[in-house]
Amino acid sequence: MSSAVQFGLICFLVFFALSQVFQWAQELTLPLPFFILAGAALSIASNFDRRAGFPFNLINLPTPEAPPVESPTLTQSSTPKFPHEVSFTIRKPEKQDQ
Repeated sequence: MSSAVQFGLICFLVFFALSQVFQWAQELTLPLPFFILAGAALSIASNFDRRAGFPFNLINLPTPEAPPVESPTLTQSSTPKFPHEVSFTIRKPEKQDQ
């Protein structure tokens, strides 16, 4: 069989399986407490790495130490050189009576 025929057959089987699962799921009824518990479990599982405020935080993980940061040094060539200094001052605009 060619790859195009295999691809078409796989797509057909996947879509058929999805349609059967969808029809089965339409007939399935679950009570509300099941959804509440599932949502709570999902929120705990998704935030498991950020469990600082949870009362069951029994594991004290070591805090990673940051490597020392060296401050960058400026060389003479990286600083701009101005030909002359600015020789004026900035003042607030004067109020004009209207």
